Amino acid sequence: MNEFNHYSVLLEETVDALNINPDGIYVDCTLGGGGHSLEIVKRLKGGRLISIDRDTDAIEASRRRLSEYSDKVTFIHDNYKNIIEILSSLGIESVEGVTADLGVSSYQLDTPERGFSFHEDAPLDMRMSGEGMSAYDVVNDYTAEELEHILFTYGEEKFARGIVKGIEKARAVAPIKTTGELAEIIRNNVPLKVRREKNPCRKTFQAIRIEVNHELDVLKTALDDIFEMLNPGGRISVITFHSLEDRIVKQRFKELTEKGMDVKLEDVLADMKERDYNDSHRAIAPLKQADDAILCDTSELTLEESIELIINTIKDNI
Repeated sequence: MNEFNHYSVLLEETVDALNINPDGIYVDCTLGGGGHSLEIVKRLKGGRLISIDRDTDAIEASRRRLSEYSDKVTFIHDNYKNIIEILSSLGIESVEGVTADLGVSSYQLDTPERGFSFHEDAPLDMRMSGEGMSAYDVVNDYTAEELEHILFTYGEEKFARGIVKGIEKARAVAPIKTTGELAEIIRNNVPLKVRREKNPCRKTFQAIRIEVNHELDVLKTALDDIFEMLNPGGRISVITFHSLEDRIVKQRFKELTEKGMDVKLEDVLADMKERDYNDSHRAIAPLKQADDAILCDTSELTLEESIELIINTIKDNI
């Protein structure tokens, strides 16, 4: 198993946006490799940090990484959608700030047996918690209509119908068991031009992963509860990696503003040098950051595909 390494994009900007009170209580909803948690806890004196993750590998790795600050950090193995219950169980009624780094971690992508990446042939899994429904269940048990809806809605895949027909044909012969099998089906059921221009697997894999982990439903539920738990003047800092997450966050801020709540959404340009943060994820490209951040998720694209996505995303957000 790989060491739990996850590059914390927008590290300084995200934590700076929380305007840390050294004696305040903060929540990291997506602990991951512990980068954001570490930066937060460094700025605490009498304060406390609650770090949550549904991945036991993340909890174990970050417990070691933050061992120096064990008196200030409480690690919780749970889903951040349960933030109210988690904080209540700890006797916490409100917090100064909350951060969340949405999406899949580089560790999860780089660990073949987790089944997130289409670059490796591994069992279809994609479960962040390692429990419950897996990608295998979605691919083999969902109806064609359900699969097409997922690919179109969560992956914004315009070739969803053809891909699903390919899945139906393959699973009628034998269950689709691995990421390699699924990737090959996808490649064989999109136009040749698409295969030549970019890797056609990204959108389908993203869509299935979102469905397996209920990522967007979790985000919607958690956002409402997070706002309820914030002290007056409290801050939430969210890093989003694709337009679906981004819309949910911005829409919720807009709704709260329309209800008369004093909510401020601030965008700050991020440093583009983070685009090339390591060998295996050559082009994570932050576009904007603040209490809500927009990023281009290019972690599984070629450099050429990444540049195209970055340019199009910048145009969409100017």
